Amino acid sequence: MIKKFVYWFLRKYRHTTASRWLILAIDIFTLILAFTVTDLLRLRMMAHIDWPSLAVRLGAFIALASACYMIVGTHRSIIRHSGLYDIYKVVISNGIATVVLILFNLLNNNHPIIQNRYTPAYSEILMTFALQIVAMTTVRLILQRVYNDYVRRRRPSCNVLIYGAGAAGVIAQNALLQDRTREYRIVSFLDDDRKKTDTALNGIRVILPQNGLNADYIKKHQIEVLLIAIPSIKLEQKQAIMNLGLDLGLTVKAVPHISKWINDSFSANQIKDIQIEDLLERETIKLDNINIVREVVDKVVLVTGAAGSIGSEICRQLIQYAPKQVVMLDQAESPMYDLQFELRNNEPYCHHTERMEFVIANVKDRQRMAEIFSHYKPQIVFHAAAYKHVPFMEENPYEAILVNVFGTKNLADLSIQNGTQKFVMISTDKAVNPTNVMGATKRMAEIYIQSRSTDTTHFVTTRFGNVLGSNGSVIPLFKKQLAAGGPLTVTHRDIIRYFMTIPEACNLVLEAGAMGEGGDIFVFDMGKPVKIYDLAKKMIQLSGLKEIEIKEVGLRPGEKLYEELLANKEADIPTYHPKIMRAQVRRYPIEDIDRAFAELWDLMPTLDSMTLVAKMKQIVPEFKSNNSIYCQLDQPSDPS
Repeated sequence: MIKKFVYWFLRKYRHTTASRWLILAIDIFTLILAFTVTDLLRLRMMAHIDWPSLAVRLGAFIALASACYMIVGTHRSIIRHSGLYDIYKVVISNGIATVVLILFNLLNNNHPIIQNRYTPAYSEILMTFALQIVAMTTVRLILQRVYNDYVRRRRPSCNVLIYGAGAAGVIAQNALLQDRTREYRIVSFLDDDRKKTDTALNGIRVILPQNGLNADYIKKHQIEVLLIAIPSIKLEQKQAIMNLGLDLGLTVKAVPHISKWINDSFSANQIKDIQIEDLLERETIKLDNINIVREVVDKVVLVTGAAGSIGSEICRQLIQYAPKQVVMLDQAESPMYDLQFELRNNEPYCHHTERMEFVIANVKDRQRMAEIFSHYKPQIVFHAAAYKHVPFMEENPYEAILVNVFGTKNLADLSIQNGTQKFVMISTDKAVNPTNVMGATKRMAEIYIQSRSTDTTHFVTTRFGNVLGSNGSVIPLFKKQLAAGGPLTVTHRDIIRYFMTIPEACNLVLEAGAMGEGGDIFVFDMGKPVKIYDLAKKMIQLSGLKEIEIKEVGLRPGEKLYEELLANKEADIPTYHPKIMRAQVRRYPIEDIDRAFAELWDLMPTLDSMTLVAKMKQIVPEFKSNNSIYCQLDQPSDPS
């Protein structure tokens, strides 16, 4: 009956913090016990007990210790969260009391009455406070253990491996143990340092990664979570660990860099599950910011497609380089409103609202574009506006040509007429040996602006692959399909793509724009290509929904298995930036380009897709359709 009452009482008040005065009373009680034990040991060697002297000494011990505990604040700690700092305060407070009593002894050596009767012996002082340190520490550890094992509400539990037996690993362990939503049991620390092998950290064994990250060990200890607790780890090594953990069926989490800790402290809710973007992330690019500043400072910059994934990030970065004005142009009203709201209300952009202009317009409207150029007189143009969705453009070649080709032509011609200093176009790897209408229109835009460079207006093209999280990219699609319960759809098991982050791509666009001297086509180091089927498998592993299937639906019209950054007859030349190369691309006579574009424009009123695409194939001979109705235009004519 008593046991049930005690258990009920503890459960009822499990979230109640003990009064600091109760803690102080417990500490004084342990001091009395320590003093009693010490004097029992001493009195066994004495024939006569001086009870008044004993009472005075005990009172002195209690008064002095109480003062020290209150000054240092040992009673202000929350017992169930006691840590090393609390033990440190216990040692300091008792140490101060010890030193004060010893000094009291030394000062009263010449006083016969006090020295003989009421002054505690040195052995009594040292033994009492040594025992008190042990007692106070033990009480705190016992109460903490009782709370964790019997008082706290039982939570779902799981076994964890912590990768990293350093300071971050210890901090992560403490954070997990204090988590009130789930109970974590740390099975082992993993560390590459062989000197730490078979040692213990906070009572937990440290082993080599290869000994812990294997199927037998995982199964034997029923490991569910792998926590990477090395904030400064190299990205390539971190990704290898994450991939290994996922392949072993573990939930992989990571401790963020210390710069991302909230108020310089760390808690369990800051430990985040890794995302697919973490597996595709690349090392941070080092930019020549001085070069970019020199290019854009105090200048009027026009960004088309400003509300899109790439255009909006270019705007975010440009604003911080102190331009005179950034004119953000897009035909999409709602995304433009979202961008305007973000930049006007969020740090650090909100301090530069006087530099921002937001314009709704379509690049294919020559008259509207002429009015904008005449009004703002942009000195630099970043042209990101384009139709990019391959299947849609395959079905709507007229619109693809009107926007991607003649919209670009409008901007290029107006840049020359208005004395724009530099024009930077955002192209795509799909422009290389294009197999679809979208890629061919981007290649035609490249051809046109490459031929337009003058002494006063320099035209530059930047060419790269897919960006993570961009509108219409595969990762947002997979996330939607996972949320709907699957299946994940891939067009072909062997299809591969290049990926880079949006900030990385835009950093390189700015850098390439700064280094371009006219007629240049820059290609970016996209890293290693990613197999989309493997990407889908990783996302399923990350979701924890192992029953989700992957379904092949066949290549879409115009789609090819792999993308290229350079055509067969092109080569690349290194630049001063290791991730930017200058492509050696075939140049066309300007007269031929003007004639071909004029002929294409004359065909536009026909709205006949076959006629328009046939003309595109004449302008871009390497344009060979794939899985498309336009494949018939590539068939050689019958000699009969």
